[in-house]
Amino acid sequence: MTEQKAPWYSLLLIILSGESVFILPFVLSRVFRPTVLDAFGLSNVELGLCFSIYGVVALISYFFGGPLADKYPPRKLIAVALWMTALGGLVYATFPDYTTLKILYGYWGFTTIFLFWAPMIKATRVWGGSTSQGKAFGFLDGGRGLVGALFGTMGVLIFALFISSEIAEASLAERREAFKYVILLTSGIVVLVGLAVWFFLKTGGSSEKELILRKISLDQIKDVLRLPAVWLLMVIILCAYVGYKITDVFSLYAQDVMRYDQVQSAKVGTFLLYIRPVIGILVGLLADRSQITLWLVLSFALTFFGAFLFATGVVAESLTVLFFVSILIVAIGVYAARSLYFAVMERGQIPIVLTGTAVGLISIAGYTPDIFAGPAMGYLLDQSPGAAGHQHVFWMLAFFSLIGGIAAWGYHQRYRTK
Repeated sequence: MTEQKAPWYSLLLIILSGESVFILPFVLSRVFRPTVLDAFGLSNVELGLCFSIYGVVALISYFFGGPLADKYPPRKLIAVALWMTALGGLVYATFPDYTTLKILYGYWGFTTIFLFWAPMIKATRVWGGSTSQGKAFGFLDGGRGLVGALFGTMGVLIFALFISSEIAEASLAERREAFKYVILLTSGIVVLVGLAVWFFLKTGGSSEKELILRKISLDQIKDVLRLPAVWLLMVIILCAYVGYKITDVFSLYAQDVMRYDQVQSAKVGTFLLYIRPVIGILVGLLADRSQITLWLVLSFALTFFGAFLFATGVVAESLTVLFFVSILIVAIGVYAARSLYFAVMERGQIPIVLTGTAVGLISIAGYTPDIFAGPAMGYLLDQSPGAAGHQHVFWMLAFFSLIGGIAAWGYHQRYRTK
């Protein structure tokens, strides 16, 4: 691989596009959940079903979209994905009926994964070269977290701007109108990001022709599946992603166990939102200066230790400092693993030209927690209300962290030297 670097603004474009593409299907409904439920006339279960449809389409798209990223230049696929996702925003802004909304989420599962996911990972890997993989993927994940937070903040400001009365007293019609402007503005920004990617995303010393294959064959898929790194990364990413999904329960833990009110519990969630970019950037910078594979092992060890503290019931209502320290330990471990698991592909001797195919195959297994983690956590919490249910959830996290740590150690032992 050539050592000639792409400019910094190329990584910034990858980061910006990497979160922009998910704003419409995910971030807006996370920030404006009560408004979305009211405006579309949905229950929580119905909105959850939309996400499930997205997940099913996404799972299929990982497999077929991966090889596509090895056949066409990343910048073109990323740009087209952004434009097609924004097009869905125009439908979203009409507040369609429930059937159309489910179709729209399936459509977004196609545009954000089939056309986007593997090209984004490949473009990031190309930018990092052979010496800056930690920096590239650490900045990618940390930067995406920051972009998501900024988009959310911008959306709230726009929403408030178009509400003439007090928000608490605004009618449903007023809130729908204000939210429509949030959707349309977001869609417009996503289109602009796509234009910037199409014209300005550079691949450094690697020409686009060097990064693509003329033809994708079954033999190339078999070649990828013969690589031990691919199988180890399937386990590593699956276990790390379970950890990422479980961070969603911290605000609920604050309410159920620490007895915080809803505002204080929401602040815990916000605290996590801003930890992610800091951890991603710091870990990315540190990992390139030492053994990047060892940092992945340490991230699972930290996650396991933090999960163990919660699982054993040590973190109790009166121990506020320990609560936040334990959250910080888990967050550092989870966000560090998330920043590094694709960064170690270079060490795993996965050919750069087959990156898309490898990412697609790895993601099929790695992101299955999108399907099972939520129901599993919900079952554990509902079966044992209160502190006991949360302890069971963190035992689940401890188990997956242990398995992920073993797989990461195997990866480190096999690929710690270049």
